[in-house]
Amino acid sequence: MRRLAVPLTLALLFFVPDLHAFCGFYVAKGDAKIFNRASQVVLVRDADRTVMTMANDFKGDPKEFAVVIPVPTVLQRGQIRVADKSVIDHLDAYSAPRLVEYHDPDPCQMAVYERNVTGAPMTAQTPRRDGAKSLGVTIEARYTVGEYDILILSATESAGLETWLRQNGYRIPAGASDVLGSYIRQNLKFFVAKVNLTEQSRLGFSYLRPIQVAYESPKFMLPIRLGTVNANGPQELFVYALTRKGRVETTNYRTVRLPSDVEIPVYIRSRFPDFYKSMFSEQVRREKMQTVFIEYAWDMNWCDPCAADPLTRDELRRLGVFWVDKSESQAANVFVTRLHVRYDREHFPDDLVFQETADRQNYQARYVLRHPWTGKAQCAQADAYRRTLQERLEKEARTLADLTGWKVAEIRQSMDIRPVVEKKWWEW
Repeated sequence: MRRLAVPLTLALLFFVPDLHAFCGFYVAKGDAKIFNRASQVVLVRDADRTVMTMANDFKGDPKEFAVVIPVPTVLQRGQIRVADKSVIDHLDAYSAPRLVEYHDPDPCQMAVYERNVTGAPMTAQTPRRDGAKSLGVTIEARYTVGEYDILILSATESAGLETWLRQNGYRIPAGASDVLGSYIRQNLKFFVAKVNLTEQSRLGFSYLRPIQVAYESPKFMLPIRLGTVNANGPQELFVYALTRKGRVETTNYRTVRLPSDVEIPVYIRSRFPDFYKSMFSEQVRREKMQTVFIEYAWDMNWCDPCAADPLTRDELRRLGVFWVDKSESQAANVFVTRLHVRYDREHFPDDLVFQETADRQNYQARYVLRHPWTGKAQCAQADAYRRTLQERLEKEARTLADLTGWKVAEIRQSMDIRPVVEKKWWEW
């Protein structure tokens, strides 16, 4: 019997002083790889046209892989392709939350420093046809695309679809019937994919590449409910929306920005993954797991600081940004919104519904490290600097505690504040 994996966590069934804003040195990033299981979906949207690329995190025998995705129309062969995971990885790196790093200048030369600082970023099995009609299931289309065998199904009622899937070797999790029925009532079709082992061997891939589909529909949404039916706990989802106009947000859940542009202790430089996960978990807790978070919103033509270079025109076109041509004489006119959501069936009972806004205000989840001046200095400005530094370090500790829920006493210990005071830190 074919086990139905959960390769995607969307609606898959089986599946202080002025910091000179946005200047500094890029230090580290918090990307999707930090989480053990995190699904990634790229949504390219313009008017009613959508191109959706889904990267699964399935681990196991490819013959055990199967996925079902509700889609608004019967997809034709030309609307389905296999995508390049490296392009999604590049988009993830480009838009990821990041640390930036500053070093306090000699306080006696502060005025000179402030005039000159510029801040640059561092550098198959064949399904059975018999009985389908009697169960109200229709195989609308059948394709082999890359290493995937794909069916497009329609159904008149959920019990018949569930029965047909079971008869064809798909293990249906308990509770799926009600969710399937809701999609059938919306007149959605079902995109079913499994691995063609012969084609995978011929093509020479040892991993499952992302699946990409293109369609036209007034619905700008991402079905997530089926993915919660057999999920073992909350799921992590990253959505990268590429649009012409501006920022994308959800209309049926609150969409908020992560805290950003705050100074935190410099020891986080070596613990950024721990910080990022704890910070995100704390924000989810405060919002009672009912919120979609913005981690990045920016024009694709530039970045400051850059966690990675902007995507090339070729990469954008491979993700389905169909309005971008290969000409280098004009701006790409692509706005990227990175959304991060942790969800389960209880807190996210509805699919994600999106809208594109005209807001093109730049935003990034950005956390600042400021190294104290460690040299000797004798001037009035140095005395003032020394008096305020301890207060700044304490504020950094409390900020970190507030962001993450960590104990402030343990943060102070990690910062080694007491020995610093005893040693007269300005004499380091």
